[in-house]
Amino acid sequence: MGRVTADWARLPVGPREQRRDALLAVVLAAGMVVTTTLYSASGFYEDDQAAWWVSGLMILANSVPIAFRRRWPMTVAVWSALAFAGTQLLHVPEVFLVNFTLFIALYTVGAWCSDRVRAEVVRWVVIVGMFVWLFLAISFGWAVPNALPNDRDAIIAPYVAYSLLNILINVVYFGGAWYAGNRAWASAVAKHELDERTAELAAERERTAAQAVTLERVRIARELHDVVAHHVSLMGVQAGAARRVIDRDPAQATASLGVVEDSARTAVEELRRMLGTLRADDTGGPADGPDTAPSTAGLGRLPELVDAVRTAGHAADLVVVGDERPVPPTVGAVAFRIAQEAVTNVLKHAGPTARADVRLRYLDDGIEVEVADDGHGERAVRRASGSGLGHVGMRERVAAVGGRMEIGPRARGGYLVRAWLPTT
Repeated sequence: MGRVTADWARLPVGPREQRRDALLAVVLAAGMVVTTTLYSASGFYEDDQAAWWVSGLMILANSVPIAFRRRWPMTVAVWSALAFAGTQLLHVPEVFLVNFTLFIALYTVGAWCSDRVRAEVVRWVVIVGMFVWLFLAISFGWAVPNALPNDRDAIIAPYVAYSLLNILINVVYFGGAWYAGNRAWASAVAKHELDERTAELAAERERTAAQAVTLERVRIARELHDVVAHHVSLMGVQAGAARRVIDRDPAQATASLGVVEDSARTAVEELRRMLGTLRADDTGGPADGPDTAPSTAGLGRLPELVDAVRTAGHAADLVVVGDERPVPPTVGAVAFRIAQEAVTNVLKHAGPTARADVRLRYLDDGIEVEVADDGHGERAVRRASGSGLGHVGMRERVAAVGGRMEIGPRARGGYLVRAWLPTT
């Protein structure tokens, strides 16, 4: 009996709760056997008390439903109210524990029913019915003048005091059952919401940890790409040039191989710096050793980058526009890495005779780094979608500092990479 709400249902209960309810029913039945025997021995109803088998049936009618109170709470409440009234009407000598069974049944409706509207209705029906029965009993008592002593000197007539006392007891009784049930329901809802929030926080922590691992992998991949791709590409270009001229121009081949050696050494040094930084991040402190300093990528290395392009046999130029000023280290590192990646792409894709122009502009609210080439040669055709790892890495770096990125072919030929990076 009862409709489960869309948000949360406390029912049905598990085997543990059912075992507890069954044990409670057995305890109440045993207790009522004892109290009924004692009331009967005391002559509670004198010659009008019910037969022993009627008393036994009413004991079962009051106690057995308690074993199912959390399975069918509203049905048990209505049954308990009827059994309570039957116990009184049949003069079963038990007026103590039978009050507990009705209280428990009403409490369970408030504490366990998910359909709060029907829980309210059922409790109101039971309580109103019990008060109607109480008023009828009082009215019949008033119809018997000698039922209570008549003390004319008392402030309140005895039968009036007796009636008011019964009404007050029932108000406290049913009010307590109502309040206790509602408080138990509110406590269960609060615990459920707390458990949900705890589960959500645990899931969020797991998601955050997974995202942190993913971001760390992306960061490591981006650093490796930035450190390795430029130098390896430069080494490949120089090794190819040395191979082509080694027979007819040994001096030029020697110079190209020297560039390969320098690039390899620089790549190894930057890898050691990067690994040292990663190790420091993992341990939460600085790494030991002279070769584990953070990467020195910054705007001050742009001339070195342009010189490397020239050494590789390409025309290159660096133009600085505006008044030079210090910029945040992160912004300077991002600007250098973008220029490094763009220059690497020129060496790899723009053709053997392509020219690279690197421009650095100091603006009021940021800096702008630009690398453009004229894209001559058979290998000048490149993708403009920016789906390569280098383009993805550049866009991620720019987004990390809140900048803007422009990548694509130029209308007059060649390719353009331009990034605006905030400095304020």
